[in-house]
Amino acid sequence: MKRILFILVIAASQVKAKDLRWENDYDGVLHFQCPAGQSISKISSTHHNHHEDRLWGFECKNTFDSSPDCHWTYYVNDFDQEFSFECPSNYVLSGMESYHENKHEDRRWKFYCCRINNFCNSNCQWTPYVNNFDETFDFYIPTQNYLVGTGSYHNNHHEDRRWKYFYCTRNRC
Repeated sequence: MKRILFILVIAASQVKAKDLRWENDYDGVLHFQCPAGQSISKISSTHHNHHEDRLWGFECKNTFDSSPDCHWTYYVNDFDQEFSFECPSNYVLSGMESYHENKHEDRRWKFYCCRINNFCNSNCQWTPYVNNFDETFDFYIPTQNYLVGTGSYHNNHHEDRRWKYFYCTRNRC
């Protein structure tokens, strides 16, 4: 009886954590878009070896004083393929979408990029990879910077991806 109660408590805490933090289910579609006028400020992810997939969570910060010009990209990768993606010049990243396929145990990705005309990106730099395979991570975009791209490669042995991010400062132009 105690074992069943313990399992129910663990299961309830996992459901509650998912409801509060994660934007997708394992093997499910991820569709995240910051509220109007904002861009991504934090990315969280955890990998599960049974599902061979990741849960994803995001936070956003105020970025635009007026309504930005935004668009979704096409898918930037095929399954098991490395990619390096940057929003167009002077855009910032405000959303991500992906779907998982069990055959490949991987995801295809597309991105939501936004800009306003009077700001330009400068002093851009890539992070090193922020995770190892099968590892949970939280990546905070550095203060006074804005996320503009991401890169990733997949490993079939681990059935997971490593991630790096591209960010810039923004100046009036």
